[in-house]
Amino acid sequence: MSPIVLVIIAVTCIVSYMGLNNVAMFEKYKFSVSAINNRKEYFRLITSAFLHADFMHLFFNMLSLYFFQGVVMVFFGNIGFLIIYFGSLILGNLFSLMIYKNQPWYSAIGASGAVSGIIFASIAMAPNEISVNFLPGWIFGTLYFGYSVYMMLNPKQWDNLGHSAHLGGAFFGLVYSIVMHPQLALSNLYYLGVMSLPLIYLGYQIFVKKKIR
Repeated sequence: MSPIVLVIIAVTCIVSYMGLNNVAMFEKYKFSVSAINNRKEYFRLITSAFLHADFMHLFFNMLSLYFFQGVVMVFFGNIGFLIIYFGSLILGNLFSLMIYKNQPWYSAIGASGAVSGIIFASIAMAPNEISVNFLPGWIFGTLYFGYSVYMMLNPKQWDNLGHSAHLGGAFFGLVYSIVMHPQLALSNLYYLGVMSLPLIYLGYQIFVKKKIR
């Protein structure tokens, strides 16, 4: 595993642990529509990715990053990995800001947007070469996004995760992989299509059915 990935995982784990034990810090750096729109605290678009709701949330995101980062490193290198990770993170949170701009109370945390970009980019390159818990990577990715879409469309009072960031992050990872390796990405179009189904459904619910305002 690349030292860059190790650093990101280590920093995320440390900051998440600190945030779970420091309410003031958690509130200061989480994604908050009100704070970003009213006080222009745009740093929250990045800092929120280093906070998590609990240890299971943190573990699932970092485990997903661990399993999928290898392929991204092979095809895109260290610089490409950083572009995908932080590009997906920022675009995912910007998409959340757009979706929830009329809901100032909305807040979220987690690296899900960044991890979604890594997942989509890696599976675009090698959908069958990756396996997670004996599942082919593209099936794991489909379940990952399916859960995110379900939770976003059926919000729970206890849920404080940035599910909408998954869509923006996945979009960035996919577009970047196609731009950099168009022939290889298109050769895996079937797997990308299946993985995209939950995201397409989410887009339909948001832009056509206007379920989220």
